[in-house]
Amino acid sequence: MNTAYFTNLETKIKKNPLLGRKAHAEMMPLSRKEALDSLDFKKLTPKFAAVLCLFYPKAGEIYFPLILRNKYPGVHSNQVSFPGGRIEATDVDFSHTALRECEEEIGVQQSHVKLLKQLTDIYIPPSNFQVKSFIGFCNKAPNFRLQTSEVQELIEVKLSDLLDDSVLVSENLSTSYAHQIDVKAFKLNNFTVWGATAMILSEIKYLLKSL
Repeated sequence: MNTAYFTNLETKIKKNPLLGRKAHAEMMPLSRKEALDSLDFKKLTPKFAAVLCLFYPKAGEIYFPLILRNKYPGVHSNQVSFPGGRIEATDVDFSHTALRECEEEIGVQQSHVKLLKQLTDIYIPPSNFQVKSFIGFCNKAPNFRLQTSEVQELIEVKLSDLLDDSVLVSENLSTSYAHQIDVKAFKLNNFTVWGATAMILSEIKYLLKSL
Protein backbone atom coordinates (compact mmCIF):
# COMPACT_ATOMS: atom_id res chain seq x y z
CA MET A 1 0.00 0.00 0.00
CA ASN A 2 1.70 3.22 -1.15
CA THR A 3 1.41 6.71 0.33
CA ALA A 4 -1.03 8.18 -2.20
CA TYR A 5 -3.38 5.21 -1.91
CA PHE A 6 -3.39 5.36 1.90
CA THR A 7 -4.09 9.09 2.07
CA ASN A 8 -7.04 8.59 -0.29
CA LEU A 9 -8.49 6.14 2.26
CA GLU A 10 -8.49 8.61 5.16
CA THR A 11 -12.18 9.52 4.85
CA LYS A 12 -13.20 5.87 4.63
CA ILE A 13 -11.05 5.00 7.64
CA LYS A 14 -12.91 7.62 9.65
CA LYS A 15 -16.37 6.48 8.51
CA ASN A 16 -16.18 2.71 8.15
CA PRO A 17 -17.46 0.61 11.08
CA LEU A 18 -15.13 -1.45 13.26
CA LEU A 19 -15.25 -5.21 13.67
CA GLY A 20 -14.45 -4.79 17.36
CA ARG A 21 -14.37 -7.83 19.61
CA LYS A 22 -14.83 -10.22 16.69
CA ALA A 23 -11.47 -9.04 15.31
CA HIS A 24 -9.92 -9.12 18.80
CA ALA A 25 -11.09 -12.70 19.36
CA GLU A 26 -9.09 -13.97 16.38
CA MET A 27 -5.82 -13.08 18.16
CA MET A 28 -6.93 -13.62 21.74
CA PRO A 29 -5.09 -16.29 23.77
CA LEU A 30 -7.42 -18.97 25.14
CA SER A 31 -6.38 -18.06 28.68
CA ARG A 32 -7.43 -14.45 28.04
CA LYS A 33 -10.82 -15.53 26.70
CA GLU A 34 -11.40 -17.71 29.75
CA ALA A 35 -10.42 -14.85 32.06
CA LEU A 36 -12.77 -12.43 30.33
CA ASP A 37 -15.66 -14.89 30.33
CA SER A 38 -15.40 -15.25 34.11
CA LEU A 39 -15.34 -11.50 34.86
CA ASP A 40 -18.17 -9.33 36.12
CA PHE A 41 -17.32 -6.12 34.28
CA LYS A 42 -19.72 -4.10 36.45
CA LYS A 43 -17.49 -4.76 39.46
CA LEU A 44 -14.21 -3.81 37.79
CA THR A 45 -12.32 -0.64 38.61
CA PRO A 46 -9.67 -0.69 35.88
CA LYS A 47 -6.78 1.66 35.32
CA PHE A 48 -6.89 3.45 31.97
CA ALA A 49 -4.26 3.74 29.25
CA ALA A 50 -4.12 4.81 25.63
CA VAL A 51 -1.93 3.77 22.69
CA LEU A 52 -1.34 5.09 19.18
CA CYS A 53 -0.93 3.23 15.90
CA LEU A 54 0.87 5.87 13.83
CA PHE A 55 1.06 5.44 10.07
CA TYR A 56 3.62 7.38 8.06
CA PRO A 57 5.21 7.26 4.58
CA LYS A 58 8.74 6.02 4.00
CA ALA A 59 10.40 5.13 0.68
CA GLY A 60 7.03 5.00 -1.08
CA GLU A 61 5.45 2.64 1.47
CA ILE A 62 3.32 3.07 4.59
CA TYR A 63 4.88 2.07 7.90
CA PHE A 64 3.90 2.10 11.57
CA PRO A 65 6.12 1.90 14.67
CA LEU A 66 6.02 -0.69 17.40
CA ILE A 67 8.35 -0.67 20.38
CA LEU A 68 10.12 -3.34 22.40
CA ARG A 69 9.76 -2.36 26.02
CA ASN A 70 12.62 -2.62 28.47
CA LYS A 71 12.74 -5.35 31.08
CA TYR A 72 11.18 -4.27 34.36
CA PRO A 73 9.35 -5.86 37.31
CA GLY A 74 5.90 -5.87 35.71
CA VAL A 75 3.37 -7.79 33.64
CA HIS A 76 4.31 -6.33 30.25
CA SER A 77 8.08 -6.41 30.67
CA ASN A 78 10.10 -6.85 27.43
CA GLN A 79 6.98 -7.12 25.26
CA VAL A 80 6.31 -5.59 21.85
CA SER A 81 3.64 -2.90 21.98
CA PHE A 82 2.40 0.36 20.53
CA PRO A 83 3.70 3.61 21.97
CA GLY A 84 1.38 4.48 24.85
CA GLY A 85 0.77 4.46 28.55
CA ARG A 86 -1.53 5.29 31.41
CA ILE A 87 -3.66 8.43 31.54
CA GLU A 88 -2.38 11.29 33.71
CA ALA A 89 -4.35 13.96 35.54
CA THR A 90 -3.10 16.67 33.16
CA ASP A 91 -4.34 14.85 30.03
CA VAL A 92 -7.36 16.46 28.38
CA ASP A 93 -8.73 13.15 27.11
CA PHE A 94 -7.58 9.69 26.03
CA SER A 95 -6.44 10.87 22.60
CA HIS A 96 -4.18 13.37 24.36
CA THR A 97 -2.77 10.52 26.44
CA ALA A 98 -1.94 8.54 23.29
CA LEU A 99 -0.31 11.53 21.59
CA ARG A 100 1.64 12.55 24.70
CA GLU A 101 2.95 9.06 25.30
CA CYS A 102 3.95 8.71 21.65
CA GLU A 103 5.93 11.94 21.89
CA GLU A 104 7.55 10.92 25.18
CA GLU A 105 8.46 7.37 24.16
CA ILE A 106 9.52 7.75 20.51
CA GLY A 107 9.81 11.52 20.00
CA VAL A 108 6.95 12.19 17.55
CA GLN A 109 5.64 15.72 18.05
CA GLN A 110 1.91 15.80 18.81
CA SER A 111 1.34 18.64 16.35
CA HIS A 112 2.63 16.44 13.50
CA VAL A 113 -0.03 13.76 14.02
CA LYS A 114 -3.50 13.76 12.48
CA LEU A 115 -5.85 11.50 14.45
CA LEU A 116 -8.09 9.45 12.16
CA LYS A 117 -10.07 7.08 14.35
CA GLN A 118 -10.56 5.61 17.80
CA LEU A 119 -10.66 1.82 17.88
CA THR A 120 -12.53 -0.59 20.17
CA ASP A 121 -11.50 -0.71 23.84
CA ILE A 122 -9.56 -3.70 25.15
CA TYR A 123 -9.50 -4.87 28.76
CA ILE A 124 -6.29 -6.63 29.89
CA PRO A 125 -6.97 -8.86 32.94
CA PRO A 126 -3.34 -9.50 34.07
CA SER A 127 -2.65 -5.78 34.56
CA ASN A 128 -6.25 -4.55 35.08
CA PHE A 129 -5.94 -1.95 32.31
CA GLN A 130 -8.66 -0.71 30.00
CA VAL A 131 -6.84 0.37 26.83
CA LYS A 132 -8.08 3.02 24.41
CA SER A 133 -6.39 2.86 21.02
CA PHE A 134 -6.19 5.34 18.15
CA ILE A 135 -5.07 5.47 14.52
CA GLY A 136 -2.99 8.48 13.51
CA PHE A 137 -1.10 9.64 10.43
CA CYS A 138 2.03 11.72 9.82
CA ASN A 139 2.62 13.30 6.41
CA LYS A 140 6.31 12.38 6.54
CA ALA A 141 8.51 9.91 8.38
CA PRO A 142 9.18 11.16 11.92
CA ASN A 143 12.62 11.76 13.35
CA PHE A 144 12.33 9.18 16.08
CA ARG A 145 13.96 9.77 19.44
CA LEU A 146 13.65 6.94 21.94
CA GLN A 147 12.99 7.30 25.65
CA THR A 148 15.66 4.80 26.63
CA SER A 149 14.31 4.40 30.16
CA GLU A 150 11.15 2.88 28.66
CA VAL A 151 12.01 1.69 25.16
CA GLN A 152 14.66 -0.85 24.24
CA GLU A 153 14.12 -0.84 20.48
CA LEU A 154 12.02 0.82 17.74
CA ILE A 155 10.41 -1.59 15.26
CA GLU A 156 9.35 0.01 11.97
CA VAL A 157 6.79 -2.29 10.31
CA LYS A 158 5.53 -2.12 6.74
CA LEU A 159 1.74 -1.97 6.61
CA SER A 160 1.87 -4.38 3.65
CA ASP A 161 3.45 -6.96 5.98
CA LEU A 162 0.58 -6.67 8.47
CA LEU A 163 -1.94 -7.21 5.65
CA ASP A 164 -0.10 -10.35 4.48
CA ASP A 165 -1.76 -13.42 6.01
CA SER A 166 1.54 -15.33 5.90
CA VAL A 167 2.75 -13.40 8.98
CA LEU A 168 0.08 -15.04 11.17
CA VAL A 169 1.62 -17.66 13.45
CA SER A 170 0.89 -19.75 16.54
CA GLU A 171 3.51 -20.03 19.27
CA ASN A 172 3.91 -21.42 22.76
CA LEU A 173 5.20 -18.75 25.17
CA SER A 174 5.96 -18.22 28.84
CA THR A 175 5.36 -14.84 30.46
CA SER A 176 5.64 -13.21 33.87
CA TYR A 177 2.08 -14.35 34.65
CA ALA A 178 1.55 -17.51 32.57
CA HIS A 179 3.65 -20.57 31.71
CA GLN A 180 3.64 -22.36 28.35
CA ILE A 181 0.57 -20.72 26.83
CA ASP A 182 -0.45 -21.13 23.20
CA VAL A 183 -0.95 -17.79 21.47
CA LYS A 184 -1.87 -16.51 18.04
CA ALA A 185 0.50 -13.81 16.89
CA PHE A 186 1.85 -11.70 14.06
CA LYS A 187 5.47 -12.35 13.10
CA LEU A 188 6.66 -8.85 12.18
CA ASN A 189 10.33 -8.00 11.59
CA ASN A 190 11.15 -11.30 13.32
CA PHE A 191 9.33 -10.20 16.49
CA THR A 192 6.39 -12.18 17.90
CA VAL A 193 3.56 -9.69 18.43
CA TRP A 194 0.75 -11.12 20.55
CA GLY A 195 -1.76 -10.25 23.27
CA ALA A 196 -3.47 -6.86 23.30
CA THR A 197 -1.16 -5.43 20.62
CA ALA A 198 -2.02 -8.27 18.24
CA MET A 199 -5.73 -7.82 19.01
CA ILE A 200 -5.54 -4.12 18.10
CA LEU A 201 -3.58 -4.94 14.95
CA SER A 202 -6.25 -7.48 14.01
CA GLU A 203 -8.96 -4.81 14.19
CA ILE A 204 -6.82 -2.42 12.12
CA LYS A 205 -6.17 -5.15 9.56
CA TYR A 206 -9.87 -5.90 9.16
CA LEU A 207 -10.70 -2.21 8.92
CA LEU A 208 -8.18 -1.58 6.15
CA LYS A 209 -9.09 -4.73 4.24
CA SER A 210 -12.76 -3.70 4.33
CA LEU A 211 -11.87 -0.50 2.43
